[in-house]
Amino acid sequence: MQNEKYSVELPHLIDKLKLENCTPEISVDDILVCQSDVNRPALQLAGFFDYFDSNRVQIIGHVEHTYMLQKGIEYSAGMMERIMCGSAESAKPPCIVFCRDIPIEDELIAIAGKYQVPLLRTKRATNEFMADLIQFLNFNMAPRCSVHGVLVDIYGEGILIMGESGIGKSEVAIELVHRGHRLVSDDVVEIKRINDSTLIGSAPDITRHFIELRGIGIIDAKSLFGVESVKNEQNIDLVIKLEEFNKEQEYDRLGLEEQHIEFLGNKVVCHSIPIRPGRNLAVICESAAVNHRQKKMGYNAAWELYNRVTSNLSEKSQD
Repeated sequence: MQNEKYSVELPHLIDKLKLENCTPEISVDDILVCQSDVNRPALQLAGFFDYFDSNRVQIIGHVEHTYMLQKGIEYSAGMMERIMCGSAESAKPPCIVFCRDIPIEDELIAIAGKYQVPLLRTKRATNEFMADLIQFLNFNMAPRCSVHGVLVDIYGEGILIMGESGIGKSEVAIELVHRGHRLVSDDVVEIKRINDSTLIGSAPDITRHFIELRGIGIIDAKSLFGVESVKNEQNIDLVIKLEEFNKEQEYDRLGLEEQHIEFLGNKVVCHSIPIRPGRNLAVICESAAVNHRQKKMGYNAAWELYNRVTSNLSEKSQD
């Protein structure tokens, strides 16, 4: 598994969030956004620069702009210059975004040109834009790793099927796709940790929608089964580990206690499924997905059976 620090190219951010570049003379091609946090520099405009993290994307909203108008352009330009110049401890901002289509004074554009800090603008409300920006940065800069397995969307649940090479993961995936479920990735699954409770899996660009079937070769699931049979990304809700049946090993038959596997610090429920001739693994995966969904909705069949048995025994003992 790999866990690295990622960044976002500023042109990609501008394109995805449909921002207007108000300083086209400043080249944005080599500028990287390296922090997923953003900042509204209200305190900095008031002159307080302690703990100011200048290498975040800076957001100017209606409140900040109104304050700048009240203080006058000379004062505001001085504060904005301090914001743009960075410091010995911190780099200069990758960009400054003005929301609500706020007009940008020529003095600020001149300072931006001096320090090569792009000034961007959007018509959207500040809070709405910030929410989308933070979500975009969190997704693109999330810690990530790659695992060997197959990711399938079964009834809306992301099921990651793992196991040794050649055990039949791809065959299970093709059967599930044939039954109407959706393939996300075969062979290699790229996992992103969005937050403490969310892992999103996707396929590498080069292998997206392809499945390898031993004895047949590579097939294109999207071409064979249609666009409704594939999906680009999916939350990982459950892991199913396929393993050769071992009569010496005890397997869970009730499911009262859940086992977990960890990816990037997040734990995911994991079931170990022994492989034996005659077992329909596609149906087992479907059942596991529905059962996991039931548990999330508050119903646990194992505990229901346990409670019935203990209640029955209690009634008999009283008789």
